[in-house]
Amino acid sequence: MRATLVLLITLFLSEMSLGQVDEGWIKKAAADRLIRYVKIDTQSKEDMAQVPSTQKQFDLARVLLKELQDLGLPEARLDEKHCYVYATLPSNLSEQQTAVVPAVGFMAHMDASSSVSDANVNPIIHRDYRGGDIVLPNDTTCVITVEKNPNLLKSVGDDIITTDGTTLLAADDKAGIAEIMTAVEYMLKHPEIKHGTIKIAFTPDEEVGKGPEYFDIKGWGAKYAYTVDGGQLGELSEETFNAQAAVVTFSGKNTHPGYAKGIMVNSLYAASYFISLFPEDMKPETTEGREGYLHPYDLTGNEEQSRLKVLIRDFDMSGLEAEGKILQEMKQRTEQKFPKVKINIKITDTYRNMYSVLEKYPEVVEFAEEAMKRVGVKPILLPVRGGTDGSQLTFMGLPTPNIFAGEENPHGKLEWIPANSMVRSVQTIVNISNIWAERGAGK
Repeated sequence: MRATLVLLITLFLSEMSLGQVDEGWIKKAAADRLIRYVKIDTQSKEDMAQVPSTQKQFDLARVLLKELQDLGLPEARLDEKHCYVYATLPSNLSEQQTAVVPAVGFMAHMDASSSVSDANVNPIIHRDYRGGDIVLPNDTTCVITVEKNPNLLKSVGDDIITTDGTTLLAADDKAGIAEIMTAVEYMLKHPEIKHGTIKIAFTPDEEVGKGPEYFDIKGWGAKYAYTVDGGQLGELSEETFNAQAAVVTFSGKNTHPGYAKGIMVNSLYAASYFISLFPEDMKPETTEGREGYLHPYDLTGNEEQSRLKVLIRDFDMSGLEAEGKILQEMKQRTEQKFPKVKINIKITDTYRNMYSVLEKYPEVVEFAEEAMKRVGVKPILLPVRGGTDGSQLTFMGLPTPNIFAGEENPHGKLEWIPANSMVRSVQTIVNISNIWAERGAGK
């Protein structure tokens, strides 16, 4: 009887250790880290030849390196040239088990979107949120409304982290970093939670599509990985857009405007007309779910030459090809209206839908689903209407789906994240690690 009781208690404590206890500690540790990290400006920059695109990303990289070293992780290192942080949490399985359980990685990106400033971020914790719209104090025109943020209704009683309304929060993806770091510390504090070799990585330049460019897959050593870069609680993605980028150049002829009659050919008129031709039902603001889009997002130029950048996105390659043809048709119409303007479209591939690879490794996603369910989170399989580092890494030989970090409204001043979502993300990371130890032998 006594032996049976001891066994039951042991099993109960083992199950509880996988996420049912110490939630207060996890909540505080993850939130404290997020608050600390978002105060470090790490904005990346497009059209830069080097990686990282901005040197200030090293400021966070060096903080993370020291924290990993202080946790006692061996192999913690910083790529001083390209700003990648790598570390290893050693297996606590037997030597024989460690040999057959694959090393699994968790990664998040350090850079913040360039769309809104992340300099001098002033994070605010709204304790014990009681419902209703949230007015951000330093710009009261910035209001996080329940109407546009229905997930607020699921966060009543929780702590919610926002900015003061003057910057973005950069929880995309500093929340992911905070959650990975907290999960590592939690597993170190709880050696009864079994796991194989866990690899940790933090990358630069994800927001500008260059995160994996110099990533050391072989040296890192993970066989499978997870980016912790998703949105709402429970989000799990094994699918991303196929992505291309187009640069449309309009070449005219400039001269002094006082003597321009019959001579000047103003490229800006042609660029403006071209932009007016984008189909209304193919814009990001009018599409959702599995619908692709065409998105003009950057226009520079003068009378002599203008340049327009366009994102081309679709989950199917046939859709991507159709959108490219639409741009060519828009070019032809613009040339007919402005025959003296020369127009050139250059389209380059960015990344591909990672599902075509991940479908060959179903256990990678199945284990993540099971990890969420163990802490009462319903997995929400959503295709990413964008890309992650995992999009490219998957095609580089490292199958990498994406799991939720919990942030909402990324890339803008109305960004927010519930503390409970961070707790559940930490628990999910811990559980994924444990499930691979339980069921991943020989995978």
